[in-house]
Amino acid sequence: AEAGRDWEERGRRVSILGHEAAKEDAWLLAWRAARPGDADAALVNADSMIYLAWDIRGSMQAKNTTREQFDGFHRVLAQAREACAEAQALGGDDPNPYVVEMPLAMGLGYSHKDFDELWDQAVRRAPHHLGAHQSALQYWCAKWRGSHELALSFAREAAAKGAPGQLLTLVLLEAHFEFEFAHDDLDEDEYYKRPELMKAVDAALLDLAAAAAEAGDPKARRLLPMRHMLAYMLYWQDRYEAAIEQFKLIDGHIGTAPWTYLAGKPRFAERYTAIRDFAAGRVLEATEAGTGTA
Repeated sequence: AEAGRDWEERGRRVSILGHEAAKEDAWLLAWRAARPGDADAALVNADSMIYLAWDIRGSMQAKNTTREQFDGFHRVLAQAREACAEAQALGGDDPNPYVVEMPLAMGLGYSHKDFDELWDQAVRRAPHHLGAHQSALQYWCAKWRGSHELALSFAREAAAKGAPGQLLTLVLLEAHFEFEFAHDDLDEDEYYKRPELMKAVDAALLDLAAAAAEAGDPKARRLLPMRHMLAYMLYWQDRYEAAIEQFKLIDGHIGTAPWTYLAGKPRFAERYTAIRDFAAGRVLEATEAGTGTA
């Protein structure tokens, strides 16, 4: 409730509480019992059930997921659908009960028509909600219910409608990263230097600068996902000085994309440090050579 009508901050707090409740829910059950009909508790409950479903499924690809995991996953998601409906009935003009349902739409395989209706409910309440756009992008990705073309089309539209500082250009960067991650044979060194990617990164840098100025703190929490993605892409574009500017502001925190896509693998932290250290080395070399053009 303390987040008020800052819907993105409210969504962030709900996500933290939902994740904790998926691990141990005694406090949530007590909250629900003490305050029946409470919109906040209902929303956390819905989110926790979706986290629980994904914990049961695991993070592996479908081919490496057991039938028992899938059965448990779908059983809990069916219960979560009822919880989302309750949160939506209590939520009024809060978009987050609809944003919370988006991972459920992925897991249960909502049709494009049904997802569009869910999407309309969210953006009607908050047209520029970054978290809503990021969740919707996942639905439109080829790995879930769409295709690369649909994901990219959605992301381009999101980036185009966002005003400077709203960080919706991040959605387009994420769409391009999803394509890269899905194709093991792709050459990142060529892919990220394509004109469209260079333009997307430039637009994101301007968007980030506006958001940082508004926040008054270059390390503001809201900016970090954008900084991480930019650091990664600037590295592949050989724009090492710009990459290091991002790494300076995020170093020590790697709990977001693109690094989390390697979670559970030996290369998780190592890839971050290797990219950061290589970029720093190139900047140092350029400085010592007197060119300053890394």
